Amino acid sequence: MEGKYVSQKISRVRWRPASGSSLQLPECFATGSWDAEQNKVCLWKTVDMEGTETDQLFMEDTKPLCEINHNGDVMDLQFLDQERIVTASSTGSVIVFRHHVNNQALSVLQHWDHAHYHSHDSAPCTSLVCNGPEIITVGEDGRINHFQADQKEPVRTIDNADSSSLNAVTFLRTTEILTVNSIGQLKIWDFRQPGNKPRQIYSLTGDRVPLHCVDRHPNQQHIVATGGQDGTFCIWDVRQGSIPISLLDAHSAEMWEVHFHPSNPDHVFTCSEDGSLWHWNASVMAPDLPSFLQHGRRNFSLNGTVPHANSNQSLSSAWLTMDAAKGRVDIDNLLSAYTLSVNSLDVVGEYLVCGTDAEAVYITHNLEL
Repeated sequence: MEGKYVSQKISRVRWRPASGSSLQLPECFATGSWDAEQNKVCLWKTVDMEGTETDQLFMEDTKPLCEINHNGDVMDLQFLDQERIVTASSTGSVIVFRHHVNNQALSVLQHWDHAHYHSHDSAPCTSLVCNGPEIITVGEDGRINHFQADQKEPVRTIDNADSSSLNAVTFLRTTEILTVNSIGQLKIWDFRQPGNKPRQIYSLTGDRVPLHCVDRHPNQQHIVATGGQDGTFCIWDVRQGSIPISLLDAHSAEMWEVHFHPSNPDHVFTCSEDGSLWHWNASVMAPDLPSFLQHGRRNFSLNGTVPHANSNQSLSSAWLTMDAAKGRVDIDNLLSAYTLSVNSLDVVGEYLVCGTDAEAVYITHNLEL
């Protein structure tokens, strides 16, 4: 992977949804910054360098399309659709920006000030997730908001959803969301149910290590991945039990994001405060080679109670059906010489983008899947 200096610490990076075939190069990505006197949301144009053998030329031709100032740190950023971007701010606000293609500009389309707050002060909005016009936000105040993009008033607010900070949110199904919090809990919320209680609570055993990120398997929604403050990577089956089915000692510091590959979910990508960006491959049976022959790769057996694989089951369930004795997860560090925090990543097809505290964005367009 080759990087591009962007003059700002990148807290979030996302590919814009593709307009045509998912096989083509994503045309744009958005970044949000943090820890600056004036933070920004920027939109970047990629250049298809198909046939090049390195990413260097690819990155040199990646250019900024437009940018806009952002009040507070960008805590999260998601595309609502091809034209609209939603951000979560450290000020507690939630903002919808519109990209004007004709004159390549960004403008504020909608904003909810103080969507998250404590009794005497604002509280950072830590994470958000979009599905069509629906926007769900969570924050350090333990509050969950349900917004519609074109409505000023929230559809619903759960004021006392959690007594600790809610750190990340994603959809489980159309009417259900997953949240993770600062005491090691994974919760399912059903918006069809009244009240402020989750439908289900799952917990890490032992020390209540904060969970920072969550993602669900794109095809099998009962399979969920989380990452925590101690760098541990967890796989959960929300159909059974209340604890993760496997825990892997992964990064040496906080894991900031975890993403299943959207079309090849046996592959998972994680990034960390320790400066690493890992590609996890559960579809292979890694050979038992000495470590000096692994060329920077690491192999882990899955811990916990893992059922034996059924040859009739889909490969997409490899995270659950690995043989505990033979199954290995093959791991490749895509930024092996890096030291500063990798805060965010996004992946589509063979294209991965990540943002760092070194004021650089890295892209690869030749992932091995």
